[in-house]
Amino acid sequence: MEMEIFFPGGKRVDANIRDFTVQTDQMKEKGGEDEAPTPFELFLASLGTCAGIYVLSFCQSHHIPTEGIRLLQRMERNPVTGMLDRIELEILLPADFPAKYRTAVIRSAEKCAVKKHLEQPPQFSITTRQDLPVS
Repeated sequence: MEMEIFFPGGKRVDANIRDFTVQTDQMKEKGGEDEAPTPFELFLASLGTCAGIYVLSFCQSHHIPTEGIRLLQRMERNPVTGMLDRIELEILLPADFPAKYRTAVIRSAEKCAVKKHLEQPPQFSITTRQDLPVS
């Protein structure tokens, strides 16, 4: 798997992934135009949407309507380091959601691949390569 990251201007940093372009920008107070989420916001959104796809798949496989189901994601920062100390996902279920599946829907969200990669992080390798001039 490979992604190309490029700089379209200003504080924007975008990524080509398969046939998609994921756009990011910085907030105005950080020098950007605030025209897209920040990279960190996209990272956080990937956690919530990943858990969401598992909840969606669980409901679909059990023929449970998904209307009214939402996930709320809250983050708590450490005031000293500024790093996140806690990420909380709350699955909001409609009143008619079957009680017997409440624990199972939590277990399905816990299968999120993004979360699992944070729990067992990959090794990082950052290098450089000088492109050869085009003749």
